[in-house]
Amino acid sequence: MTDIEIARNTKIEKIGNIAKKLNLEEDDIELYGKYKAKISNEVYKKLKDKQNGKLILVTAISPTPLGEGKTTISIAIADGLQKIGKKSMLALREPSLGPVFGIKGGATGGGKVQIAPMEDINLHFTGDIHAITAANNLLASLIDNHIYFGNELNFDKVVWKRCVDLNDRQLRAVETGLSGEKKIVPRHDKFDITVASEIMAILCLAKDIEDLKQKLGNILVGYNKEGQPIYSKQLNAQGAMTVLLKDAIKPNLVQTLEQTPAIVHGGPFANIAHGCNSIIATKMALKLSDYVVTEAGFGADLGAEKFLDIKCRKAEIKPDAVVLVATIKAIKYHGGIEKDKIQEENLEGIENGIENVYKHVNNLKNKFGLNVIVALNKYLTDTEEEIKLVQDKLAKKGVQVSLVEGWAKGGEGAIDIANKLVKLVEEPQNFQMMYEDKDSIKEKILKVATKIYGASDVEYTDKALEEIKKIEDLGYGNLPVCIAKTQYSFSDDAKNLECKNDYKIHVRDVELKTGAGFVVVLAGKIMTMPGLPKIPAAESIDIDENGEIVGIF
Repeated sequence: MTDIEIARNTKIEKIGNIAKKLNLEEDDIELYGKYKAKISNEVYKKLKDKQNGKLILVTAISPTPLGEGKTTISIAIADGLQKIGKKSMLALREPSLGPVFGIKGGATGGGKVQIAPMEDINLHFTGDIHAITAANNLLASLIDNHIYFGNELNFDKVVWKRCVDLNDRQLRAVETGLSGEKKIVPRHDKFDITVASEIMAILCLAKDIEDLKQKLGNILVGYNKEGQPIYSKQLNAQGAMTVLLKDAIKPNLVQTLEQTPAIVHGGPFANIAHGCNSIIATKMALKLSDYVVTEAGFGADLGAEKFLDIKCRKAEIKPDAVVLVATIKAIKYHGGIEKDKIQEENLEGIENGIENVYKHVNNLKNKFGLNVIVALNKYLTDTEEEIKLVQDKLAKKGVQVSLVEGWAKGGEGAIDIANKLVKLVEEPQNFQMMYEDKDSIKEKILKVATKIYGASDVEYTDKALEEIKKIEDLGYGNLPVCIAKTQYSFSDDAKNLECKNDYKIHVRDVELKTGAGFVVVLAGKIMTMPGLPKIPAAESIDIDENGEIVGIF
C-alpha cells in the first residue's frame, strides 16, 4: 500500500482525545475539524514552572535528493518510546508546498510511521504558511505604497522581497512596477520561497505574540540615500502583520498513526534558512511530555548546526541526545555510487561512503559535545551484508547504532533505539556552540566552515565583504550566522559528494535579518527560490470522483 492508503486505513483518534493525553483542557485548544487543533499559548504560561522533559534531536548524514527519512525516524522513535511505556511526543516542522509538488514529496513520514491527517498537513494544514506569505507580501506592498506616495523615508534601496510557497525558478529575478503609471518606480527584484522568508524565521524564533510584534517591527526593509537602514516599524507595518499571524503563532496539535501526540509548527528549510520548528512548539512540548523528539532539516552540517548555534542560543535549551539518521543508499551515494545505482548491493560504496557518517558523528560528539546514536533507517533494498558492514564499521569506531524498521513495523520497529535513548539521555554531556557572540562575522563563518564542514578556508566576493563591513558598522556583528549552502555535500559544491580533496567555502553574498536576529550567508550556488524537477510530483497529484486526494507521497 502507498503511504496515503496506509494513513486512510488506520483509525486515528479525535484530536480532543489526544489533547487529554497531554492533560490539556477543552479551553486549551481550538479545533480545526476533527483531527487538528491549535494549542493556546497560555498553556506554556501555566506550565512554565514544570520541569522539562528530555529533548532528543534527530538529524541526518548528508542526504540523497530524496532525503533519508528524518521525519520517519522521528515518528518511529516517538512511537517506540510510547511502546515501552514512556510519555513521548513530537515537535516537528510543517511541510512546504514546494517539495510536496516538487521532488521530495510530502513531509509527514512514511509507511506505518506517519503523522495524520497526512493530506491536510502536507497541503494547507491550518493555514500558517499562507499567513506568513500574506504578512511578508503585505510588508512588500506597504514599502512600494510608501514610495509611490512621496517616499518620506527616502528609500534608495529596497531589500525586502516578496515570497510564494511554491518552487518557481521564473521568480528568481523579476522586474516590478512596469505598469507605466506616473509615480510607480520600476525596479529589479526577486521572490523567495515562503519557508526562506524572514517572517518564517521570526515566527519560529519568537517567544510570544509581543515578541513576535517586536521582531516584525525590527525587520530591515531597505536603506535611505544616506545609507542608513529603514525598518518595518517606520512604516507602522508590525501591527497589521501581527494580526495576520495571530493564529499562526499558536502551535498545531496532531497525532501519529499510533496516536502519539505531535506538535507541528513552523517550517524553514535548513539549506536556505535555519531549519527548525518553532521555539514555542519545542518549549511547550518539553512541558507537556517526558520525552520530546524534534528534528532539524537536511544533514547535521546544516540543520543540526543551526539548531545548536541559533535555536539553542536564542531559546536557551539544549538536546539531551542526538540521533543521526543514516541510510545504506545515502552512504553509497556519498561513496561515489551513481544515484540510479544506489539501490544495488555495493560493499565498496559503503567502504568509501561511511566516512560521511564518521564526520557527522565526530562533529556532533567531539565538536558540539553531545551524546550520539546512529539510526540506520532500513529500506527494503538493503541487504544483510550491507547492514552488517555498516554496523561493524560503526562498532569499531565506538559509535552506538540501532537498526530502525519503523516504516515497515511502526513503533515496534523502533523499540531498540527507544530503549537505548532512555539510557543515553541520562549520560553527561559537555555541550558547546561553535562560536561566541563576540566573534566577528568572518570568525563565525570560518569556525563553522573549518570545524563543521571541514573546509580549509573561506573566500569572499567583494560584495560579501562590503555587506559584512556594513553589517558590523551598523552594530549587528554580534548576531549568529545562518549559512545557506547545498545540503548534498560538506562543501558548497553539490557535486563534490566525497569531499576527499582540499576545498574552500565561497561566500558570494550576505544578508542582514534584524527581525529574526541572524545574518544569512549565501555560499556557492544556493538559491532561496528552488525550482521544480523535470517531472514534478505535481503531475501525479489528483483528486478522484469520491473527492479523495491521490498521488501525495
